[in-house]
Amino acid sequence: MRALILSWEYPPLIEGGLARHVRKLAENLLDQGVEVHVLARGLEESPPEEELGALTIHRVREPRRPRDLAQFIAWVEHMNADMLAAGVELGDRFDFDVVHGHDWLVAVACDHLARRFHVPLVVTIHATEYGRHQGHVDRHPQSYIHGVERWIANRADRVITCSSYMREHVADVFGLDERRIAVIPNGIDPSELVPVADLDTLRGQFARPDEKLVLLVGRLVYEKGFQIALEALPRVIERVGGVRFVIAGSGTAEDDLRRQARELGLDRHGTFLGWIGDDLLHSLYRIADLCVVPSIYEPFGLVALEAMASGCPCLVADTGGLREVVPSEQVGMRFRSRDPQSLAELAERLLTDAELRERLVAEASEHVLTFDWADVARQVASVYRELVVDAPLALGG
Repeated sequence: MRALILSWEYPPLIEGGLARHVRKLAENLLDQGVEVHVLARGLEESPPEEELGALTIHRVREPRRPRDLAQFIAWVEHMNADMLAAGVELGDRFDFDVVHGHDWLVAVACDHLARRFHVPLVVTIHATEYGRHQGHVDRHPQSYIHGVERWIANRADRVITCSSYMREHVADVFGLDERRIAVIPNGIDPSELVPVADLDTLRGQFARPDEKLVLLVGRLVYEKGFQIALEALPRVIERVGGVRFVIAGSGTAEDDLRRQARELGLDRHGTFLGWIGDDLLHSLYRIADLCVVPSIYEPFGLVALEAMASGCPCLVADTGGLREVVPSEQVGMRFRSRDPQSLAELAERLLTDAELRERLVAEASEHVLTFDWADVARQVASVYRELVVDAPLALGG
């Protein structure tokens, strides 16, 4: 079986978690007997084609993405046109059995290629514009993105979501029969979460030995809920004493969050690091006493999974896919979503109870092993094979 996977990012070009997801999926699909071709965006210096055994990466060279969202929409449309042209050429060289697109950013290209090749189309929806904006998608460009997501979800022969929560969400928002949606969680490879920094020296940059260090990681956007964590921190600092925080990430809400921290008197208690690379991130997980994931909307919860795999206790919002990543108080704690007081109470409990933190870390180390990339690839390959067997019926042939 030969699959063509489309993604707008792929290492070394990384915008977020999608690049790593597609890479690990592609690599592990090889062990499932799937020959994988990835069609992804590259930069001017990127090689147009790279063979890694049975995995081949084809890159469409694009200019760097614009920050302005209105310009970004036009840029995405141009990228899809380039991907479509490149995909047509690949179709002349290879016979593909399935096309697999990731998110709305490659929707037009993957749909046209699947129809051109007369093969099934699989679409993984990692998040929705409806969810990111709490249902407020009536204005452009949110309305445009929401429309593309609805269109491609209904065009696909099978939709994949990363959690049961997302299956229900996608079915409801896009009017899909849940039987067309396969739930396949994201995976994690603990062996790749290797810290390279001198951990004692690194921790000394953010906290004294007698202080507790709270870590928050992710895109600094409204739906990630960092504003809720900041609102809770003054109480935690007052009740526990000697608490420091680190916020790692960048995004459109960064200025607002920095302003909020100043107004709450938190400037002298923590640090905004901005965007950081994986090496530093993996090190921060190892030196923190607590990782807080305060999301309002969270399809899965990869930060929580990475923290648990790195031996860092987790406190997460009781919402979305986080309920499935942290399913019980045996592996982590959940606070009431959008509730700073609930967050503060549980953070205080965790930071003052070393025995509880140790127990959570021990249980979580076993729990994270269930999110295995080999198993993820096996489930995706099973979706491919099911569709290929039923392809004449699915495609109306």
